[in-house]
Amino acid sequence: MARPELLEQIYTIVDQIPPGRVTTYGRIAAMTEGATPRMVGSAMRHLPDGHQLPWHRVIASSLKLADHGGAERQHRKLRDEGVLFDAKGRVPAHLVWPD
Repeated sequence: MARPELLEQIYTIVDQIPPGRVTTYGRIAAMTEGATPRMVGSAMRHLPDGHQLPWHRVIASSLKLADHGGAERQHRKLRDEGVLFDAKGRVPAHLVWPD
């Protein structure tokens, strides 16, 4: 697990992702002071109970949802925000935040 200060950076960035937009584990990592995409993924998997972070807006660099137990719920939450997926299950690149 990432150091507490990296977790705080990761969570602060995730909290800023606007509804209807997505970003990648790698983009979040690049905005921190030393996190890796894998650390970001781990932070998303281990969110504290009762959090209000929009974890569902963080996706793989392929612009597909990662294959995990919450993927169906993530897909539904993104669709509810107006995010569309192409025939291959990818999010359109123009929805990636930040621009």
